[in-house]
Amino acid sequence: MSRGIWVHRRWPIVAIAIAASLRLVVAAGQTPAPQAPPQPPPAGRGQPSPQFKAGVELVSLNVTVTDQAAHYATDLTQSDFAVYEDGVKQDVTFFNRTNLPIALAVLLDTSASMDTKLPTAQEAAIGFARRLRPQDLAEVIDFDSRVVVLQNFTNSAADLEQAIHRTSAGGSTSLYNAVYIALKDLKKVVAKNVDEIRRQAIVLLSDGEDTSSLLPFEEVLDLAKRSETAIYAIGLRSDEVQSGGAKSFKEAEFVLRQLSQETGGRSFFPNQLSDLATVYGQISDELSSQYTVGYTSRNPKRDGTWRRVVVRIDRPNLTARTKQGYFAPTSH
Repeated sequence: MSRGIWVHRRWPIVAIAIAASLRLVVAAGQTPAPQAPPQPPPAGRGQPSPQFKAGVELVSLNVTVTDQAAHYATDLTQSDFAVYEDGVKQDVTFFNRTNLPIALAVLLDTSASMDTKLPTAQEAAIGFARRLRPQDLAEVIDFDSRVVVLQNFTNSAADLEQAIHRTSAGGSTSLYNAVYIALKDLKKVVAKNVDEIRRQAIVLLSDGEDTSSLLPFEEVLDLAKRSETAIYAIGLRSDEVQSGGAKSFKEAEFVLRQLSQETGGRSFFPNQLSDLATVYGQISDELSSQYTVGYTSRNPKRDGTWRRVVVRIDRPNLTARTKQGYFAPTSH
């Protein structure tokens, strides 16, 4: 392969290489596509569910609202929300606070440096999986030198637990590859109508910087910003980092903060491994306390440009957090 081909046809070659490096693990007797879980109740009692309109793109936002003490505010109504796109106020046409079902990917770093931490990480992730509801779907992905889908999307907590227990440590860290594959998997979970809308999230645990991905961070971040997925990142600092030693974690911390900040998620950097269960519990609480707000942009241009989104709450001392924006649709 010539260097010129690599430069001018970089993305297809990288995508093919990643696909080739992915091995899919499916438990014996398990069908790749899980049975569809029960449908959630309508968006509101006594109110007709809004319908999708052909040719109209609904900008969907998962919004977390907290007070000054970081407590979740869960009693808001549609009129409490004001959404601005590039400074222009939008008309909210979809609103839901009844905890829409979730589709999420649980990503576990299983590189060699996780060897002594993995048992604690496994138990914390299993505790998180047990808190999922029957209408939620989750997949389990581990990553070291390779990215392995240990469990396809399922609503079975037992299957998720078994998959997490199958993880083992060894190899380098392909964090970017793992996020790329998780985003692509979540993109396949498409809503055909309003009642099938799922909030999407990635819960990512890692203890260091990427060392072996084929994709650069910038391309993965761009894909994340184009998705409907909130990324919750957990960064485990080593003893050397906490004592002022190794500096390599600073790059990893920057990456995890960027992925979460741009997509409306959160990043966590617990000081002790024993705090992991608490962190996973905080993520679970947040996912169950969010609002889903949707609108059709007043900007009719289909130019593919980045549009900045800000959500404000019409109550004192409350702050809303969501993704920082989205890319406009294109005419092609």
